[in-house]
Amino acid sequence: MSFTVAIVGRPNVGKSTLFNRLVGKKLALVDDTPGVTRDRRPGDAKLVDLRFRIIDTAGLEEAGPETLEGRMRAQTEKAIDEADLSLFVVDAKMGLTPVDQSLAEMLRRRGKPVVLVANKSEARGSDGGFYDAYTLGLGEPVPISAEHGQGMIDLRDAIVEAIGPEKAFGDDEDDEAITDIDVRFSDDEDDETEPAYDDTKPLRVAIVGRPNAGKSTLINRFLGEDRLLTGPEAGITRDSISVEWDWRGRTIKMFDTAGMRRKARVQEKLEKLSVADTLRAIRFAETVVIVFDATIPFEKQDLQIVDLVLREGRAAVLAFNKWDLVDDPQAVLADLREKTERLLPQARGIRAVPISGQTGYALDKLMQNIIDTDMVWNKRISTAKLNRWLDGVQVQHPPPAVSGRRLKLKYMTQVKARPPAFMISCTRPDAVPESYLRYLINGLRADFQMPGVPVRIHLRAAENPFENKRKKR
Repeated sequence: MSFTVAIVGRPNVGKSTLFNRLVGKKLALVDDTPGVTRDRRPGDAKLVDLRFRIIDTAGLEEAGPETLEGRMRAQTEKAIDEADLSLFVVDAKMGLTPVDQSLAEMLRRRGKPVVLVANKSEARGSDGGFYDAYTLGLGEPVPISAEHGQGMIDLRDAIVEAIGPEKAFGDDEDDEAITDIDVRFSDDEDDETEPAYDDTKPLRVAIVGRPNAGKSTLINRFLGEDRLLTGPEAGITRDSISVEWDWRGRTIKMFDTAGMRRKARVQEKLEKLSVADTLRAIRFAETVVIVFDATIPFEKQDLQIVDLVLREGRAAVLAFNKWDLVDDPQAVLADLREKTERLLPQARGIRAVPISGQTGYALDKLMQNIIDTDMVWNKRISTAKLNRWLDGVQVQHPPPAVSGRRLKLKYMTQVKARPPAFMISCTRPDAVPESYLRYLINGLRADFQMPGVPVRIHLRAAENPFENKRKKR
């Protein structure tokens, strides 16, 4: 991207709506409630013929640095310092407020180009607020409607004038690089000729868990900076924020997500949107790290989150966070191992790592387990090995007889990876009991070293060449 733009303004003026309009996707949560956005969210924007990087920010408010609003303001100020241009959004329908005046003064002190945007200008009675925007001393406001897409051409012209044509239409080499990465992301999971594991491909990792488990703190420790908003308050993160960094030469795209409470407790519309955004992050990710609070692990919601991740077919790793608060680590670790095996039988062999996002304890070990789990998730096994294995397990434990007739498993092959899925050709697939399928899955995990990832087996009836032919008399 040739330049970076930050969208700033007080709460509920339409910053996230404008962000979604410019990136062409509904990435940011939008609601009538003020202060929905809290972390700064980057995206790749397109405005007519302009291509640039855009940052959605939290609404700026006057507050002390120790408060949640004060920490949100600090994140927004970092975005302004990082950007080449700021889009200062005001609400033309509601008019100016003293907060708008103080924000305008702050932007002037930064000394960077600013484009004044009068949003909601399609509303009746918005003319007064539009003309009041001139008093901010930031030049002529651009009337737009982010929700309906009006005024985008004028906004494009204002951006070019503010930043200069040379920078606005800069080198497009970065765009080509980003396109290459996007192509590599769009792997066809149903491709049967998937190559061997590529340890240079960018890895998508989602961090999920209950509220206040330490997810954002963990990502900040990985990055080595306060990139995400953190604090003692539960439920600070509302939407999924992606960050990129390198670990031992490999690009890691990590998604911070909102904490997931029990479904019965999720009543507000905004929290439902946050949970839906978390579910999208899980489906988009390759490996999912479920963060447990080591001081109160294995609550019912923790188990439900693990089960959800496995049902989605993602590779899962458990991270027991806040290990620095544990008094007797050896005894607690033994207890956690026993509970993991007993309470998560559907994820036998799942990797679990005690960590501390606050101190950085064992984060390299966690990343290595993430890589190892992703390798298993991408694993492919030859058909010859599978059929030799199938013959052996049937000799050791033959399929049961159903209604007096013995079931026959004839042929087995792997139909896909990510997660590993297998097809078995057999007689009467509907009659094979679930207990025997579990026996086969556990055997696959043990004999082919596939711990902790979802393994799926599909049964198919063997083709009968005489089925459609009339019996000869």
